[in-house]
Amino acid sequence: MALYPWPLLNGHDKDLGGGFVVRRLLPAASMRSVGPFVFFDHFGPVQVRASDNHDVRPHPHIGLATVTYLFDGAMMHRDSLGTEQRIEPGAVNWMSAGSGIVHSERAPANLRGTSYLNHGLQLWVALPEALEDSAPSFSHTPAKDLPEYAAGGVQVRVLAGRAFGLVSPVPVASPTLYLDVRLAQGSAIKLACEEQELALYAVDAPLLINGQEIPARTMAVLNGVDEVRISNSGAPTRCVVIGGAPLGPRFMWWNFVATRKELIHEAAQAWREQRFAGVPGETEFIPLPALALPS
Repeated sequence: MALYPWPLLNGHDKDLGGGFVVRRLLPAASMRSVGPFVFFDHFGPVQVRASDNHDVRPHPHIGLATVTYLFDGAMMHRDSLGTEQRIEPGAVNWMSAGSGIVHSERAPANLRGTSYLNHGLQLWVALPEALEDSAPSFSHTPAKDLPEYAAGGVQVRVLAGRAFGLVSPVPVASPTLYLDVRLAQGSAIKLACEEQELALYAVDAPLLINGQEIPARTMAVLNGVDEVRISNSGAPTRCVVIGGAPLGPRFMWWNFVATRKELIHEAAQAWREQRFAGVPGETEFIPLPALALPS
């Protein structure tokens, strides 16, 4: 087995229900977070059948921002603010839960009963402690509004933060970096690791970091590295880079993230008693799970 100069996270498969399986990289036993990112799910690519139901019913969040990014497919986001937003490939959808929000993610009406390819990422970013009790909000940034760098067979889309002299318009709550990188065969790019914490995830094929191969669907944690050379000697491949300034320890339970356990207990009780604002037009919801609350 190769010895890597940085930790590798292999993740694990998790069935969210109805056969909707995701690859979960964060949190991991050996790495709870990377910068402000506390959760990393990769779903697909999967061919959704006409008979499949991968809808995610209304559920609550506190203390985090969900970041949804699609490579293929589409989904309909609805939340307790009254937002209805179709999410399509290349756009960034940033939902800040703050003190509390409820949302659902369902197949758009025009895709129901059809077969289509579904592929994307959902990440969670912990909010700074000062914003835990902030008002919830939703921001949609269309694909056309995200800056892009291209050179020598490499294409980099700056989804959040700044890189290669470009700045994403996506509103972030703390120093954050999120890049979508595509490499043609034989291409390479150098990445200055200016962020305090940084990780790279190989989405669909192996790639090389400083000449060392990283398997597909694996995350390399690059904390403490000044600069890396990302290259590709095989078929065209894609990777994402995440990072930023760490926000300190967080408690995570179900869909809640907080600096204090008491906030999680309060949110769980509020959801149990259905005191969260509802999603207009929705009658279903995901019940509170039978999990021990943090003590």
